[in-house]
Amino acid sequence: MTQAEALKILKTGANVFLTGEPGSGKTHTVNEYVRFLKSHGVEPSVTASTGIAATHIGGTTIHSWAGIGIKRSLDKYALDRIAANERVARRVGKATVLIIDEVSMLGPETLGMVDAVCREVRRSHEAFGGLSVLLVGDFFQLPPVVRYEEDVDAKVGLFENKREQFAYQSSAWKRANFLTCYLTEQYRQDDAIFLDLLNAIRRNEFNSEHMKHITNRKVLNSDGLEQVPQLYSHNMDVDRINIAKLGQIQSDEKSFQMSTEGPEHLVGVLMRGCLSPERLVLKVGASVMCTKNNIAERFVNGTIGKVIAFDKTTSWPVVKTRNGRSITIKPMEWTIEENGKIKARISQLPLRLSWAITIHKSQGQSLDAALMDLSSTFEYGQGYVALSRVRRLEGLYLLGWNDRAFSVHPEVLARDGEFRRISEEACTAFTKFNPGEIIGMHSNFIRAIGGKKEKKGNCNMAEMRTMHPMAYQSWNVEEDGRLIQLHKSGVAVKEIAEKLGRKFGSIHSRLHKHGLL
Repeated sequence: MTQAEALKILKTGANVFLTGEPGSGKTHTVNEYVRFLKSHGVEPSVTASTGIAATHIGGTTIHSWAGIGIKRSLDKYALDRIAANERVARRVGKATVLIIDEVSMLGPETLGMVDAVCREVRRSHEAFGGLSVLLVGDFFQLPPVVRYEEDVDAKVGLFENKREQFAYQSSAWKRANFLTCYLTEQYRQDDAIFLDLLNAIRRNEFNSEHMKHITNRKVLNSDGLEQVPQLYSHNMDVDRINIAKLGQIQSDEKSFQMSTEGPEHLVGVLMRGCLSPERLVLKVGASVMCTKNNIAERFVNGTIGKVIAFDKTTSWPVVKTRNGRSITIKPMEWTIEENGKIKARISQLPLRLSWAITIHKSQGQSLDAALMDLSSTFEYGQGYVALSRVRRLEGLYLLGWNDRAFSVHPEVLARDGEFRRISEEACTAFTKFNPGEIIGMHSNFIRAIGGKKEKKGNCNMAEMRTMHPMAYQSWNVEEDGRLIQLHKSGVAVKEIAEKLGRKFGSIHSRLHKHGLL
């Protein structure tokens, strides 16, 4: 399914599970959907299963949003107390669309608790209290950590089987009757051999031929790879390497302290999810990685480089990227929004030391190159996540690996076929509707959730270009990001124009403006 096909389904308000391989454009599709809702005066509740993922999408954790915190189960008393919380009741009661990102890391009991809170607060027996729900994620990636309890079944009945691990095994998932939109386009990797290797792991068909490619990327040490990020399974390895590497540089250090604004608990969520540290210590010569997208300055989350100087006026670091560009990095903000208002914010340089990073924190990033040690991988999906961060095989450097590094969870493998089947059926069903019927379904959904008619001249871009193909539409940050991503992946200008719904000349001019032609 393409992103455009998935968006048509999302805009009908159906409960959807949006999935696909790493680099298939899940985040871009969600951003387009959120823009559609906001253009109609609808503020979706944007959440994620972890603080890191929530920070990436400018939302909050689903645990905070639903008021369940770190609870692993709910009894009737706890549920009543959460529903009586004024802030939770207002937030959940006013919601119309709930988005949960990185659902693969959300356990079934947690999804069940969110469903229970929504039904209780909204006084509805419908799944999630009648909210339109979008779940986003890829179950082949890192799974949730599930701690089983002997008496879990006696608590509230959200668990049907103590062996359940994945969100799709929850009764809440079954009640919500999610349609699956399985994205099949690829925007990260353009290396056919590497794509085949990653797909083989995903299909559990990794064989000796694939192992030959892995073996060819093995290195004995990090010599000559000082500017390449290193991925490890454990935090202690990451901290040890970054501290040691920085200490080896014989130059003055500069520190940059994070500034915060808002309630302590919300600021805490942002800080835990932010890849930039609270106190960032840098030196000229330090290897760094950008932790946020900034299309205007032409760097993205995952761009790596080296500190070459500090600006004499502002003291901001000047970073030389791998493609030879020098960028002065200025502070950026991470925020939590609710109902269109910023509830908390933190500000820091969008940088972190990049000699090493954990595989867990790398999820969601795209890297030009990475040195990784997969010999201590202990969880299904851990090796797959690490390998799929890299765009091309030539950017992969391996210190070692174990058998688990190339394994996927057998339960997920079995379920994946069903997800693909449901997605294909949904795609086929929607091809039977004419454009007018689909637009009618979109309008009905917006009216049902209290949205406003879009102002003239403020239509969704794809629809605007369909109605007025000669009309000029300004470029937004997401479109610019996708343009640059497609170009770097080697997609032809004509094909980019078709994908973005732009004219050939417009694409050519935009690439020229960015210095890419």
